[in-house]
Amino acid sequence: MKLVDELYEMYRNKLTGDEEDIDMLAFAFLEEMSHEDLIGLIQEMDKQELYDLMGIYLIESLKGKFAQEDFRQHRTPTYYPRNIH
Repeated sequence: MKLVDELYEMYRNKLTGDEEDIDMLAFAFLEEMSHEDLIGLIQEMDKQELYDLMGIYLIESLKGKFAQEDFRQHRTPTYYPRNIH
């Protein structure tokens, strides 16, 4: 994707490329984009780029949902009913 290539070229010598840097760059970029800007980028994508985008979105969203459910199921209760008698 042209956008990824451009961001990479702009920041490859300024950032280490670790996950924290990449997250920071991505979120900083998204903060500057309007809804219309993002729709425009999506409209410029070819079929494979759109599938890749949706695939990553679905995978990460489902991971989050399953992780939340797993957390709720394995969390120890904060209230323990006791028989005081």
